[in-house]
Amino acid sequence: MDTEVRTNQIKIPNGDLQIDAYLAEPLRQGTFPAVIVIQEIFGVNIHIREVTQRLAKQGYVAIAPAIFQRIAPGFESGYTPEDIQIGRKYKEQTKANEILSDIQATIAYLKTLPNVNGDAIGSIGFCFGGHIVYLAATLPEIKATASFYGGGIVNSTPGGGAPTITRTPDIKGTIYAFFGTEDAGIPLEQTQQIEAELEKYQIPHQVFRYPGEHGFFCNHRGSYNALSAADAWLKVKELFEKQLQAKV
Repeated sequence: MDTEVRTNQIKIPNGDLQIDAYLAEPLRQGTFPAVIVIQEIFGVNIHIREVTQRLAKQGYVAIAPAIFQRIAPGFESGYTPEDIQIGRKYKEQTKANEILSDIQATIAYLKTLPNVNGDAIGSIGFCFGGHIVYLAATLPEIKATASFYGGGIVNSTPGGGAPTITRTPDIKGTIYAFFGTEDAGIPLEQTQQIEAELEKYQIPHQVFRYPGEHGFFCNHRGSYNALSAADAWLKVKELFEKQLQAKV
């Protein structure tokens, strides 16, 4: 049964940087696991805010930090071709070490909240965010990761350097990865390579492939696939219940 939630726009300190973030929390009293929600290239827009709220309704303190804070404060958009072009431009300016620093700052912020169990933190990300949470899965505090159609994991990393897939042995918790079988940007060979690396290093994982294109989980996109999205959400809930709720 869904719980009532409250939402706030907050700021997360990271040195001189103040990171805008969207916070959703259960209204009821208690201590809850936390989930960090990482945006697509479109900012902390309506889709990301809705996912954050959905998680809070399931009994998580959920927070979506603005990953483009250093480049384009306040940016959010829809899904037009122009929006995609701008979002990609901002994505190309990000750097893995800065993003990980901002996620570490988000973890530190969560641990200051009296209703958060700091030993039960997970993450979920979509599109560019799906790539970012694969990176963030290497942080020791992240116990569970849901990575949706993260492009470029096998052949790039934000800011350049060794591809993100080379960090697979450093993943600390359990990771579920979700891909669309008709995703033109993430061919089957790449998803197989990710799965093979997770198996090679014995990372607890599951890889799910659904009928659909890139963005199949987002009901604000033309590529939305309701059946695939509904089943994927069940898998997300299973992951977080097993890896986060069980620790509370």
